Formats: sequence, C-alpha cells, structure tokens
Amino acid sequence: MKRNSEDEGNKLPEGHFVSLWTGIGMAIFSGIGIPLSIITNNYAFIGIGPAIGVAVGIGIGQSIESKYREEGRLRPLNATEKRTRKRVVIAGMVFLCLGILAFLYFLLGR
Repeated sequence: MKRNSEDEGNKLPEGHFVSLWTGIGMAIFSGIGIPLSIITNNYAFIGIGPAIGVAVGIGIGQSIESKYREEGRLRPLNATEKRTRKRVVIAGMVFLCLGILAFLYFLLGR
C-alpha cells in the first residue's frame, strides 16, 4: 500500500528546518571567526562566525519552513516532541550557566 503526501507520518514537525539550518549555518560560518581574529590580531572576532551562522541559518530555515507550511507538509509538535524540546532547552540553559560560573571562577579566582 502506497502512502500519500497527506499521511501524517510523511509530514515533518514544525521547527525542523530552522533547527537544521541553524546548525548547518553555525558549522559553516564558525571557521570565519578564527582566521579573522588571527589576521586582525584581535581574538574578540572568534565569536563572530557562529553569530553570523545563526542569523543566516535561521533565515534559510524560516524560508524553507514557510514553503513547506504553505504546501501542508508540516505538522504541529506532539506532546513528546514538546517535552523533549523543553528538556533540551533547560539542559542548554544549565550548561550555559555552568560555563559562565566556570569562566568567572577562573577569571576572578586566580
């Protein structure tokens, strides 16, 4: 039996392309900050690559997602996916806070 495009199993969850392209953008543009910081001898430019990558990735992901939404190929998140995304965001915030605390410890503790 063939599945048609209206089948629920064939649709992608909302936010799929934004997440995908944000990661791709960060991976591609992360390599820009290191050479830029070496050339200018200012290591503050290391973080500019991922920031540009996030902006480009979100833009590309949103445009692809709007196209898929118009075609009806996206579905809303189910309860399990919402719960998983919430846990991932909380874990990310915990790691961010731990990183900030470690940075402050090494910066001010010595």
